[in-house]
Amino acid sequence: MRIDIILIVAFYFVAPAVILSACKRFPLLKKIGSIAIAYILGILLGLSKLLPDDIYATQDILTSITVPLAIPLLLFPSKVKDWFHLAGSTIKALLVGLFSVLFTVAIGYQIFSPEGDPEFWKVGGLLVGVYTGGTPNLASLNVMLGVKPATYIMVHSYDLIIGAFYFLFLITVGQKFFNYFLPSFKKSISLSSSEIEGNTEAYDMLFNKKAWWPILKVFGLAVLIFAVSGGLAMLFPEDYLMIVVILGISTFSILASLIPGVNKVKESFDLGMYLILVFSIVVASMVDLTNLASPTFEILGYLSFVIFGSLLLQLIISKFVKTDTDTMMITSTALICSPPFVPVVSGALKNKEILVPGITIGIIGYALGNYLGFIMAELLHHWPL
Repeated sequence: MRIDIILIVAFYFVAPAVILSACKRFPLLKKIGSIAIAYILGILLGLSKLLPDDIYATQDILTSITVPLAIPLLLFPSKVKDWFHLAGSTIKALLVGLFSVLFTVAIGYQIFSPEGDPEFWKVGGLLVGVYTGGTPNLASLNVMLGVKPATYIMVHSYDLIIGAFYFLFLITVGQKFFNYFLPSFKKSISLSSSEIEGNTEAYDMLFNKKAWWPILKVFGLAVLIFAVSGGLAMLFPEDYLMIVVILGISTFSILASLIPGVNKVKESFDLGMYLILVFSIVVASMVDLTNLASPTFEILGYLSFVIFGSLLLQLIISKFVKTDTDTMMITSTALICSPPFVPVVSGALKNKEILVPGITIGIIGYALGNYLGFIMAELLHHWPL
């Protein structure tokens, strides 16, 4: 491996420690939040032109490893019995989220569909797939619908760019903004004050020698769960790879959380959040804003309308059905961004309780994405409004 790649990887893993130290020293940075700072830092790194042109493969590996390892570490300290009261609100939020995406895709098609383009209906199918499921659904529907390579690349690129602004809004001012319209989340899990406030001093235990052995044990268990889930995924068709991996990791992690020796390692959550900070920097540095230099305005406008329009519609409906802010935000994150981003928003909101419901919604979205995307594409093609 080249020295420049090694240095960049080292930066990705060391930068979170610097961010946490800065948040500890400066109250303003602590108020902004370590995750938001990590995301901003990643975007600035991507814009700086310091990254080599062939860094994408390394970034892809890092994003594919950090979240699957973080999810078990975040779930190990969980109290499973406290999740059941969320079942009703989770189902309600999922239905509202799915309807919001489907409705805005259908309406947006009528607004942005250009005259003389006989294949724009395929874009509608792609958007339903990626915003109810994720990138695996986008790739699957690309094959199912026979989308032109140029169209697929534009949709994927614009998704990364506009999605970055959407995501940055969620993890910075989203909670405060939505709290003006929706009720706040009522926490039921007993957390220490440092956990609730997101105190950066909690991360100090990661660098305490006394905590290294229990941390090493839970990290080893997380690696084992990742490996077993990845092995199980090999038994399924490629289209189901991400579904099986995330579902396997979540299931085995929840079962492991029932083991007292695993559940009581509180530093596990801090290590998981550290990996989420690494992921945040890496994924933000992958955003390429140069794709906006010569945009296809119909696709760019359509995609932006679906992302922010579905969020607005979800907010309006959530107001009437009395869904709380955190549940609405984690649902939108799981659908628009996919499950790997759920822990990031959960951490930014300082709410552990919505982690599992959010991942569950994302997994359901993965499972439904191909079906809903294909059905929407056919409806737009044969029965336009």
